[in-house]
Parts: sequence; structure tokens; C-alpha cells
Amino acid sequence: MELRCGGVGSQAVGRRMDGDSRDGGGGGCKDAGSEDYENLPTSASLSTHMTAGAMAGILEHSVMYPVDSVKTRMQSLNPDPKAQYTSVYGALKKIIRTEGFWRPLRGLNVMMMGAGPAHAMYFACYENMKRTLNAVLHHQGNSHLANGIAGSMATLLHDAVMNPAEVVKQRMQMYDSPHRSALSCIWTVWRTEGLGAFYRSYTTQLTMNIPFQSIHFITYEFLQEQVNPHRSYNPQSHIISGGLAGALAAAATTPLDVCKTLLNTQENMALNLANISGRLSGMVNAFRMVYQLNGLPGYFKGIQARVIYQMPSTAISWSVYEFFKYFLTKHQLENRTPY
Repeated sequence: MELRCGGVGSQAVGRRMDGDSRDGGGGGCKDAGSEDYENLPTSASLSTHMTAGAMAGILEHSVMYPVDSVKTRMQSLNPDPKAQYTSVYGALKKIIRTEGFWRPLRGLNVMMMGAGPAHAMYFACYENMKRTLNAVLHHQGNSHLANGIAGSMATLLHDAVMNPAEVVKQRMQMYDSPHRSALSCIWTVWRTEGLGAFYRSYTTQLTMNIPFQSIHFITYEFLQEQVNPHRSYNPQSHIISGGLAGALAAAATTPLDVCKTLLNTQENMALNLANISGRLSGMVNAFRMVYQLNGLPGYFKGIQARVIYQMPSTAISWSVYEFFKYFLTKHQLENRTPY
């Protein structure tokens, strides 16, 4: 990428897409791409946020899906002896060797169908809420409280779309799952458990994702202030900030994720071991059952796989999102500019 050097004296003030401003003056070298990024409009359009968000969601979940499959199995409270794993790499090798090359990808199609619209609403809501709340709470820049609230509100929309996809996906990921296709899984769950089964873990999902996203967004915005204070388009900073934010949030919320997985999968062997007939529902009951079967260590089952999954996932999500936001806004601006 071309570098532009030298003083620019009284050059006009550059503007960021998320609303902050920066003085464009001063000596030294500046990256041309960063300069373009700063001189884009102060806010991207709603369609840009939604398109960039959809692309980020689809790519994030597609690339990391095999690791997500391993995480689901490692969180099993009473796994089949043939499905006991000690590491993510070892689990992937064993699954491919014993169940086939494509087995770690079962359920990917339904996840992609859910991730596109869910992330579109997620990022659009976050950006607009963040801008509105920052204007009210912190006129001079980013407010961590505003970022946390915006992330929580965005999560409500995201999870309403993603929860049914999560239920289907996790049931297809489990060892010896009877479901061979997403449609057969949806039909079986609907017929045997009713529509409510697709939202049985919704409150647990929100209880997990609201603190997860609050930690995630606050950490991401804080790290951006440290490594990319001028908020130029800097892929490396988005990858580093996104990855570290995702890892911290994932580790902190693993106990809630274990309970969510239990509610989604309704793991038969675990339910039988706990002498539970019928269906398990409710976050409190899930917490109680995890402790009953595995004690405190049970709340951290799959933490290795969860961190390994979330760290690159959030790095991919933020870098892809920021790229498409930059690219689409620049493209729209060029199309409106007369030549």
C-alpha cells in the first residue's frame, strides 16, 4: 500500500466513520488507505452496516465451524466413551477418522442461514445505538458504558434469530446424532417437542451473550483506543483487538455456555444419569444439573475449545466487518461524486 509522507499543514480535519474527528495536520508518514478511511462520511449507511455485518457473520461461522463442533461435544456432561476428547486437534482427527471427513461440518448450512441476517441486525443496531448513546453520555469520544449497553441491545436482536439455528446446529453436531439434515432435525424437534423447543435456551443464551458481548465490545473499543487511537483502517489492529476481546469474553462466560449447550441438546445420557424424565428447561435447573453431575469443573467443560473458537472468530468478524464497511462506504461515496 502506498505511503504518503511530509507535512500537510492546514489540511482539513479528517473524519472517522463512527463519529470521532482527528486533526489531519502534522508531519511524518501516513498510509494512503488510512487517510481515505478517515475522510469518509462520519457514519456509514444502515445498508452498509447490515451488508458488512452479514458478510462478517457468515465468514466467521463458516471458517471456525469445525472447532465449534468440537466445543459442543467437549461440553457434553456424560459423553459416549467413543466421543471423549482431550484436545481440539485430537478431537478433529478422531472425528474425521471414525465418522468421515465432512462430519465436523454437519449443520453448517443452517448456521450460515441464521448468521447472515442475525449479524446484519447485530452490527446495524450496535453502530446506531453506540452513536446515539455516546452523543448522550460522552460528548468527547467513546463511553465504555455506551458501548456495553449498545452491545447488549444488539444481542437481543441477534439471539432472537440465532437461537433456533443454534438448537438445530448443536443437535446435529452431537456424537451419534440421528439427524442427517437440517430439515429433518427441524421437523423432528417441531413434531416431538413443539415450537418452544427452539427457544428453550433463549433466556440462558441472553444471560450468556449479554455479559459476553458487553465484555467483548468494551474490551474491543478499549484496545482500539490503545493500538489504533486515530481509528484509521488498520486490519492488524482490528484482528488483535477482536481476537483478544473474544478470548477474554469467551473464558469469562464458559459456565453459561455449558448450560446453554445442555438445554439445546437435551443430552439423553446426562438426563438419565440425573434421573430426569421429560425435558430439562430453565437456566437455574441447568446450573443445578451441571453441578450435580460434574461439580465445579463441569462449568468449564470445553473452555479450551471455546477460547480457541472465539479468539479467531471475533478477529475474523471484526476485520471482515471493518473491511466491508470501509469498502462499501468508499464505493458509495465515489458513485455520488461527479467527475
